[in-house]
Amino acid sequence: MQLLDIGANLTHESFQHDLGAVLQRARVQGVTRIVVTGASREGSEHALALARAHPGTLFATVGVHPHHAIDYDDATDARLRELAQDPAVRAVGETGLDYNRNYSPREVQLRVFERQLQIAVDLQMPLFLHQRDAHADFVSLLRRYRDQVPGAVVHCFTDTGEALRDYLDLDCHIGITGWICDERRGTHLRELVRTIPANRLMLETDAPYLLPRTVRPPPAHRRNEPMYLKHICEEVARDRGESAEVTAANSTATAEAFFGLAPAP
Repeated sequence: MQLLDIGANLTHESFQHDLGAVLQRARVQGVTRIVVTGASREGSEHALALARAHPGTLFATVGVHPHHAIDYDDATDARLRELAQDPAVRAVGETGLDYNRNYSPREVQLRVFERQLQIAVDLQMPLFLHQRDAHADFVSLLRRYRDQVPGAVVHCFTDTGEALRDYLDLDCHIGITGWICDERRGTHLRELVRTIPANRLMLETDAPYLLPRTVRPPPAHRRNEPMYLKHICEEVARDRGESAEVTAANSTATAEAFFGLAPAP
């Protein structure tokens, strides 16, 4: 079984002291490639640096998360465009809208989201997207650009069936995390995941966040790692009524096609 984690925040400070061991544990569990999420200007630079240091294993996205939209300026836009030219960078993002916390004003989030949509159009790169409590505005803006970009994945999907249908109607991919393992707020995903076409479903950990609550025994440090993607795959497979090997093969092939990666040997 070979797995591809499409979203891990390996630039997080919690990985600074043992990244090598984290990657080794992931390999043991079949996670052979990881896309490192860029969520700010500095974070995108760091994500690319990690990808360059681990060629063939780590890849990167470059973008500014809506939480950091208030910091986006012309220099940031220019720097993202520069970083995105590197072959190790495989998508624009993490970008989108987050009305749950509104760390940046909504009008600023909308403006910054649109600027990054334009980067993806100009560079013909897929989008790595974030949406929380902002579905109507998010879909409205995305719909204007969707046909102009080669692909779009709504990462860490946790929303409703109606939202899922909207995304699939826009020919978006869907990223599923360990949120599906959360008996308090993720049980609806166990039904919805059955309805995602195999060629639109991708798997991710969003490490170090969202440690699957069904991992046994739970690690004392509570940090999520790419190694737990195998556990997520097994849970998703059970909910879809298929073997973990089938879910792994399909989600990996889908991710390879989306990010333009050659199949693993």
